[in-house]
Amino acid sequence: MDISAGIQASLAGRYAAALFDLASENGTVTAVETDLETLRQALAESPELRAVTSNPQLSRGAQGQAISGVAGHLGLSPLTTNFLGVLAENRRLSKLSDMIAAFKAIAAAQRGEVSASVTSAHPLSDEQLARLKDKLTAREGRTVMLTADVNPDLLGGLVVTIGSQRIDASIRTRLNSLSQAMKA
Repeated sequence: MDISAGIQASLAGRYAAALFDLASENGTVTAVETDLETLRQALAESPELRAVTSNPQLSRGAQGQAISGVAGHLGLSPLTTNFLGVLAENRRLSKLSDMIAAFKAIAAAQRGEVSASVTSAHPLSDEQLARLKDKLTAREGRTVMLTADVNPDLLGGLVVTIGSQRIDASIRTRLNSLSQAMKA
């Protein structure tokens, strides 16, 4: 398997790669990926869960018990639950969000996919998202997994990020460029 050196070089990437290898051996990559997405959503929605994962004053045992309870409540698979236990034991729960992102990147690369995000001033319709996904897939030569966000500060247009590439076609950027040109 070819994993980006950038992912492997990071602490989060090494843990994610180890989890991916175990999930591949067990044939549970999809289940673990679903578990991690559930966990990512829980982290985003719960300040208490974020506090448990990032509070250095909590003991390893307390973090382990708390995260085990969360895993049980969320119905996570045994492999994911054990992984979280290892993170708690090694005091690495604070890097969980980075590990989830790295795992998603590794799994997508394995499937020949590339992740992209689009930010627009207004919500895009399903048809617009499908057309954009098709155009990006044709441009990249591989399947693009698209996530959409809304940022009213853009005023209009889109900002598309594919890996380290950024295509900024927002009205805000155009107005800023025009303003800079008029000052010169």
